[in-house]
Amino acid sequence: MDTPGAHLEHLRDYNESLVVALARSRAEFDRAGVAEATGLTPQAVSKVLGRLVEHGLVEVCGVRRQGVGKPASIYRLVPGSRHAVGFHVARRTLRTVLTDLAGTVLTSTVTPLPPDFTPGQLLDAMREAVRKAGVNPVGAGIGMVGPLDHAAGIVRDAHRLRHWHDVPLRELAQECLALPVHLDKDVTAGVTAEAWRRGPAFRDGALIMVESGIGAGLWLGGAAYRGAHTNAGEFGHTVLQLDGPRCVCGRSGCLEILHDTAVADGQLGTAARVLATGIVNLLQTTDVNHVVLAGADLLRSSEVYETTTRDAIPRSHWLDVSVTLADLGADVIAAGAAMQVLDAAYGIPSKMGVRSLFSTV
Repeated sequence: MDTPGAHLEHLRDYNESLVVALARSRAEFDRAGVAEATGLTPQAVSKVLGRLVEHGLVEVCGVRRQGVGKPASIYRLVPGSRHAVGFHVARRTLRTVLTDLAGTVLTSTVTPLPPDFTPGQLLDAMREAVRKAGVNPVGAGIGMVGPLDHAAGIVRDAHRLRHWHDVPLRELAQECLALPVHLDKDVTAGVTAEAWRRGPAFRDGALIMVESGIGAGLWLGGAAYRGAHTNAGEFGHTVLQLDGPRCVCGRSGCLEILHDTAVADGQLGTAARVLATGIVNLLQTTDVNHVVLAGADLLRSSEVYETTTRDAIPRSHWLDVSVTLADLGADVIAAGAAMQVLDAAYGIPSKMGVRSLFSTV
């Protein structure tokens, strides 16, 4: 049973999270604006702002006079007050970004990984990357190639990586880095970054990543969609050709093997059409209205992929679909992983109590 004290602590954390989330979206704000946007009473807002100022997350940046009476204090976020580290684990490289509290990417580095790397080799690379960051982050986010179980923090059977069967990466990384860790599929981390950058208008979208594999991150109804087993997004392993070549996943004719075979044969146009066909199928299934193209392999030939995808989508006077490139380029997965940490630490708490994994520093 929850005690009254525990309930009040949760309520206080929730209110602080509401205000920090608002502060990340506005250059400046005052007490009345926060009360109107969040539904909190002016008295509650005053208490929350006092705590956030004390912790250094927001600061007073001026006053606003509105007729007679005491002028209203103007506040703003202090982006440099907190930092998060984000990792993008691909099959060949580890990309590391450092972000501030606003989600701005401050640094980005790429570390080559050994062929068929082991969990120990990955953890060593992550530990060194955090050391080089030179700050004490609130946590680390990992966007990892799947399949993986996000809820349990376990990499199940990462395709093309022999040493990654049922590896409890979240637990291992927390022990290695001595930090709270958020583990998610790479594409889900990436679509989270796009949602952060694009705001409320990005309500139903998909991020398609091509980087030593193909996946889709889904943002449906204003939130990341992970599915019943938290493994949604295995877009590259949907079948397009029943009698096609054997894929690494064990099926035949998957989108990924058809795409990669065309690339290997120097037929980039064919590869782009294969990907576009899969995207159209995804649109028919999910009815999203925004497709984001991402991944280092895709971005090297972004014009071909973007044009081919746009041309493949059926034109309609009422089913409009935007096709864009990832706003953060090759950093989108790692940045999204860091943003997920910031969401858990300073965003609106989820019903699953993710907020409790992170304490205000």
